[in-house]
Amino acid sequence: MINLIKKFMFPILIIFVFIALSIWSTDVAMRSIQVTLDYFKEMILIMPPVFILMGLMEIWVPKDKIQKLLGSGSGIKGIILSLALGTLPTGPLYVAFPMTASLLRKGASIRNMVVFLGSWAALKIPQLMVEIKFLGISFALARFILTFSALIVIGILMELILRFSPDQEWLEKSGEKE
Repeated sequence: MINLIKKFMFPILIIFVFIALSIWSTDVAMRSIQVTLDYFKEMILIMPPVFILMGLMEIWVPKDKIQKLLGSGSGIKGIILSLALGTLPTGPLYVAFPMTASLLRKGASIRNMVVFLGSWAALKIPQLMVEIKFLGISFALARFILTFSALIVIGILMELILRFSPDQEWLEKSGEKE
Protein backbone atom coordinates (compact mmCIF):
# COMPACT_ATOMS: atom_id res chain seq x y z
CA MET A 1 0.00 0.00 0.00
CA ILE A 2 2.86 2.40 0.87
CA ASN A 3 4.49 1.69 -2.52
CA LEU A 4 1.22 2.50 -4.27
CA ILE A 5 0.95 5.79 -2.40
CA LYS A 6 4.58 6.66 -3.24
CA LYS A 7 3.98 5.79 -6.88
CA PHE A 8 0.94 8.07 -7.12
CA MET A 9 2.14 10.77 -4.72
CA PHE A 10 1.80 13.65 -7.18
CA PRO A 11 -1.78 12.87 -8.34
CA ILE A 12 -2.85 12.31 -4.73
CA LEU A 13 -1.32 15.66 -3.77
CA ILE A 14 -3.19 17.36 -6.62
CA ILE A 15 -6.48 15.83 -5.45
CA PHE A 16 -5.85 17.15 -1.94
CA VAL A 17 -5.11 20.61 -3.36
CA PHE A 18 -8.40 20.52 -5.31
CA ILE A 19 -10.27 19.45 -2.16
CA ALA A 20 -8.64 22.23 -0.13
CA LEU A 21 -9.44 24.76 -2.84
CA SER A 22 -13.06 23.66 -2.99
CA ILE A 23 -13.37 24.12 0.78
CA TRP A 24 -11.72 27.56 1.01
CA SER A 25 -12.29 29.03 -2.43
CA THR A 26 -14.95 27.34 -4.53
CA ASP A 27 -14.59 29.83 -7.35
CA VAL A 28 -10.85 29.17 -7.77
CA ALA A 29 -11.44 25.42 -7.48
CA MET A 30 -14.01 25.46 -10.29
CA ARG A 31 -11.72 27.48 -12.56
CA SER A 32 -8.76 25.19 -11.88
CA ILE A 33 -10.87 22.09 -12.54
CA GLN A 34 -12.05 23.65 -15.82
CA VAL A 35 -8.47 24.41 -16.90
CA THR A 36 -7.43 20.86 -15.97
CA LEU A 37 -10.27 19.38 -18.03
CA ASP A 38 -9.42 21.64 -20.99
CA TYR A 39 -5.78 20.50 -20.96
CA PHE A 40 -6.85 16.88 -20.57
CA LYS A 41 -9.16 17.15 -23.61
CA GLU A 42 -6.39 18.81 -25.61
CA MET A 43 -3.93 16.05 -24.74
CA ILE A 44 -6.46 13.31 -25.51
CA LEU A 45 -6.94 14.80 -28.98
CA ILE A 46 -3.26 15.48 -29.73
CA MET A 47 -1.27 12.64 -28.18
CA PRO A 48 -2.72 9.59 -30.00
CA PRO A 49 -1.76 10.90 -33.46
CA VAL A 50 1.67 11.84 -32.10
CA PHE A 51 2.21 8.31 -30.79
CA ILE A 52 1.07 6.86 -34.12
CA LEU A 53 3.53 9.09 -36.00
CA MET A 54 6.29 8.14 -33.57
CA GLY A 55 5.57 4.45 -34.10
CA LEU A 56 5.67 4.90 -37.85
CA MET A 57 8.93 6.83 -37.53
CA GLU A 58 10.41 4.02 -35.41
CA ILE A 59 9.61 1.54 -38.18
CA TRP A 60 10.16 3.60 -41.34
CA VAL A 61 13.27 5.61 -40.45
CA PRO A 62 16.29 3.39 -39.87
CA LYS A 63 18.58 4.03 -36.91
CA ASP A 64 21.64 4.56 -39.11
CA LYS A 65 19.81 7.30 -41.04
CA ILE A 66 19.05 9.19 -37.80
CA GLN A 67 22.65 8.74 -36.65
CA LYS A 68 23.91 10.08 -39.98
CA LEU A 69 21.53 13.06 -40.17
CA LEU A 70 21.23 14.03 -36.48
CA GLY A 71 24.01 12.13 -34.69
CA SER A 72 27.12 13.56 -33.10
CA GLY A 73 29.00 13.40 -36.39
CA SER A 74 26.38 15.33 -38.36
CA GLY A 75 28.00 18.72 -37.72
CA ILE A 76 26.37 21.88 -39.03
CA LYS A 77 24.00 19.89 -41.27
CA GLY A 78 22.54 18.21 -38.19
CA ILE A 79 22.08 21.56 -36.44
CA ILE A 80 20.36 23.07 -39.49
CA LEU A 81 18.11 20.00 -39.87
CA SER A 82 17.24 20.16 -36.16
CA LEU A 83 16.40 23.84 -36.56
CA ALA A 84 14.21 23.11 -39.57
CA LEU A 85 12.43 20.22 -37.85
CA GLY A 86 11.77 22.41 -34.81
CA THR A 87 10.59 25.56 -36.56
CA LEU A 88 8.11 23.98 -38.98
CA PRO A 89 5.55 22.19 -36.81
CA THR A 90 2.85 23.94 -34.90
CA GLY A 91 1.51 22.55 -31.70
CA PRO A 92 2.29 22.44 -28.03
CA LEU A 93 5.80 21.75 -26.80
CA TYR A 94 4.81 18.59 -24.94
CA VAL A 95 4.34 16.91 -28.32
CA ALA A 96 8.06 17.35 -29.02
CA PHE A 97 9.29 15.53 -25.90
CA PRO A 98 8.31 11.97 -26.91
CA MET A 99 9.66 12.64 -30.40
CA THR A 100 12.94 13.83 -28.94
CA ALA A 101 13.22 10.76 -26.71
CA SER A 102 12.65 8.53 -29.73
CA LEU A 103 15.29 10.38 -31.77
CA LEU A 104 17.78 10.17 -28.88
CA ARG A 105 17.23 6.41 -28.65
CA LYS A 106 17.94 6.13 -32.37
CA GLY A 107 21.25 7.95 -32.03
CA ALA A 108 20.54 11.67 -32.41
CA SER A 109 22.97 13.88 -30.52
CA ILE A 110 21.95 15.78 -27.41
CA ARG A 111 23.15 19.01 -29.03
CA ASN A 112 20.83 18.57 -31.99
CA MET A 113 17.90 17.62 -29.79
CA VAL A 114 18.39 20.74 -27.66
CA VAL A 115 18.30 22.80 -30.86
CA PHE A 116 15.19 20.88 -31.96
CA LEU A 117 13.34 21.42 -28.66
CA GLY A 118 14.45 25.03 -28.34
CA SER A 119 13.46 25.91 -31.88
CA TRP A 120 10.10 24.17 -31.37
CA ALA A 121 9.57 26.31 -28.27
CA ALA A 122 10.95 29.67 -29.42
CA LEU A 123 11.67 29.82 -33.15
CA LYS A 124 8.49 28.80 -34.95
CA ILE A 125 7.95 30.30 -38.39
CA PRO A 126 4.38 31.54 -37.65
CA GLN A 127 5.69 33.24 -34.50
CA LEU A 128 8.43 34.89 -36.55
CA MET A 129 5.85 36.24 -39.02
CA VAL A 130 3.81 37.80 -36.19
CA GLU A 131 6.96 39.34 -34.71
CA ILE A 132 7.89 40.84 -38.08
CA LYS A 133 4.42 42.35 -38.42
CA PHE A 134 4.26 43.90 -34.95
CA LEU A 135 7.90 44.48 -33.97
CA GLY A 136 9.68 44.87 -37.29
CA ILE A 137 12.03 42.69 -39.28
CA SER A 138 15.21 43.90 -37.58
CA PHE A 139 13.91 42.96 -34.12
CA ALA A 140 12.57 39.60 -35.30
CA LEU A 141 15.79 38.64 -37.09
CA ALA A 142 17.96 39.76 -34.17
CA ARG A 143 15.89 37.71 -31.74
CA PHE A 144 15.93 34.71 -34.10
CA ILE A 145 19.72 34.83 -34.54
CA LEU A 146 20.42 35.40 -30.83
CA THR A 147 18.03 32.61 -29.80
CA PHE A 148 19.47 30.20 -32.35
CA SER A 149 23.01 31.02 -31.24
CA ALA A 150 22.07 30.52 -27.60
CA LEU A 151 20.46 27.16 -28.44
CA ILE A 152 23.66 25.95 -30.08
CA VAL A 153 25.74 27.01 -27.08
CA ILE A 154 23.26 25.41 -24.66
CA GLY A 155 23.24 22.24 -26.75
CA ILE A 156 27.02 21.99 -26.71
CA LEU A 157 27.13 22.65 -22.96
CA MET A 158 24.43 20.07 -22.26
CA GLU A 159 26.26 17.51 -24.37
CA LEU A 160 29.45 18.15 -22.39
CA ILE A 161 27.70 18.03 -19.03
CA LEU A 162 25.56 14.98 -19.78
CA ARG A 163 28.52 13.05 -21.15
CA PHE A 164 29.63 12.60 -17.55
CA SER A 165 26.14 12.10 -16.13
CA PRO A 166 25.29 8.64 -14.79
CA ASP A 167 21.59 9.30 -15.41
CA GLN A 168 21.43 7.88 -18.94
CA GLU A 169 20.15 4.45 -17.95
CA TRP A 170 16.85 4.97 -19.79
CA LEU A 171 18.74 5.70 -22.99
CA GLU A 172 21.04 2.71 -22.70
CA LYS A 173 18.27 0.26 -21.75
CA SER A 174 16.07 1.25 -24.69
CA GLY A 175 19.02 1.00 -27.06
CA GLU A 176 19.62 -2.64 -26.04
CA LYS A 177 16.25 -3.70 -27.42
CA GLU A 178 17.14 -2.80 -30.98
